[in-house]
Amino acid sequence: MTDKPRAAPPARARHAGKRRCWWARGADADYVRYHDEEWGRPVHDDRLLFEMLTLEGAQAGLSWSTILRKRAGYRRAFADFEPRKVARFDARRRTALRRDAGIVRNRLKIESTVSNARAFLALQREFGSFDRYLWSYVAGKPIVNRPRSGAVPSRTPLSDQVSRDLVKRGFRFVGTTIVYAFLQAVGVVNDHARDCFRCPPRRAAGGRAPRAAPPAEVALGGKRLLR
Repeated sequence: MTDKPRAAPPARARHAGKRRCWWARGADADYVRYHDEEWGRPVHDDRLLFEMLTLEGAQAGLSWSTILRKRAGYRRAFADFEPRKVARFDARRRTALRRDAGIVRNRLKIESTVSNARAFLALQREFGSFDRYLWSYVAGKPIVNRPRSGAVPSRTPLSDQVSRDLVKRGFRFVGTTIVYAFLQAVGVVNDHARDCFRCPPRRAAGGRAPRAAPPAEVALGGKRLLR
């Protein structure tokens, strides 16, 4: 009788005892899982990019742990973050969301999610995908900073530039600190501390951020850690 192969242990168990970024040390299980399995990993799926942009905006003034606890509620309330569906939310549905305890019941944040979905679709039409637009700012290659623990900026010239362009395109809740947290979350910028087990080895680390080409040119030829 052939023995059955052993199932791989859960990620949390595999990474037990590993050294992490300072903000994930001693955190709850969801927070640690987010650090270990999501934060800083390159994302190229437009639906997930829209989800993370929305969640980072929703976090404004709140803790990231609050948003993680409500993540399932957000996916349910906002049609699993399908931009085309969210863009069609009418006034009645937006009003109903203000009574939904599964999300942050802030009128401006709810309204901005719907208007951002419309801006997101317009950007997809222009560039083919939000992924292509976003990653054009770094020529498709993540910026790997390998910072010392706690020595991470809340904004950079790159986040300033992306923020300005998104605002110009009609996005809301995309200030430069929110955008920098978004860039970190989706791996455009990798800010895992140099002593964190998720930090890429030095040979994989990038240098300075490349000078970002204006999105229009590309179309012709893309944490805040204290959560």
